[in-house]
Amino acid sequence: MNKGESSLTSLISAFSRAYHSQFDTPKIFDDYLAKELITQKEFLDIQTNMIQGIQFFNKEIAEKLNGQTEELLKWIVQTHLSPTPLARAAYCEKVVHNEVMLGLQQYVILGAGLDTFSLRHPEFENILEIFEIDHPATQEFKKKRLTEVEITLPSNVHYISMDFTKKFSYQHLTDNGFDNKKTFFSLLGVSYYLPKEETSSLLKHLFANVPSGSSIVLDYADEKLFTEKGISNRVDNMVKMAAASGEPMKSCFTYKEMEKMLENLDFLIYEHLSPNTINELYFDNREDYLTAFETIHYIHAVKK
Repeated sequence: MNKGESSLTSLISAFSRAYHSQFDTPKIFDDYLAKELITQKEFLDIQTNMIQGIQFFNKEIAEKLNGQTEELLKWIVQTHLSPTPLARAAYCEKVVHNEVMLGLQQYVILGAGLDTFSLRHPEFENILEIFEIDHPATQEFKKKRLTEVEITLPSNVHYISMDFTKKFSYQHLTDNGFDNKKTFFSLLGVSYYLPKEETSSLLKHLFANVPSGSSIVLDYADEKLFTEKGISNRVDNMVKMAAASGEPMKSCFTYKEMEKMLENLDFLIYEHLSPNTINELYFDNREDYLTAFETIHYIHAVKK
């Protein structure tokens, strides 16, 4: 992944969170700081590219909403971009808060991008060490952007530059103060892009140096990933866009496969959210286009 691609991925994710915070109601997940990390030009550029790409997303909607740029953008963002990043962030951060109440001391965010958790929760500065792991280019981009907008990073945040999908190294963490303490990991938006055996290997490495009771929230695509079309072909579009970007989706799991993999790694599944459950929890009774993404599940698993 080159610098441009790495930064663009995190920017688009931040764009979807910023859009939701500014324009959607009720809020599923309010990342009110996301807009601070995107320049006005970047926001407008992404917005323009989305609208210009409407023919790819849905030709009927393109014709129906022709000329209605705000409604077109709303449809694209709410149907395709926002559902999974918003709901999984809401779920993951709820788990983090619960774990802090149970004595959590370390939080590792894998693929952190332009995550703002530490900036939104200064109350954790003296009780929770936060380790943000991402591609070196993304880390440099984020540090530069925080400096530009004059946001001071809390003292409990540690940036770790690592392509963990290729090789995970604990040395990078321990060099930054990571210790054998109760730890929570978030691994979101990653498992689809790795072969199954690599996901298993990564989980094994992650939990090699943490005590029992440590846990993880991860999302995964179920066995319908490559056959389900989804609302307005959004699942099919997601798979096609990933392939076109040079990062094809490689893995999907049945629940039984995921359960067996985690059991073999000495995990207990504490909670599993199916698309239907996610829809009930986060998207119920909405009057806009936001609905839970088909095929995507969340799991909170705990090390025995």
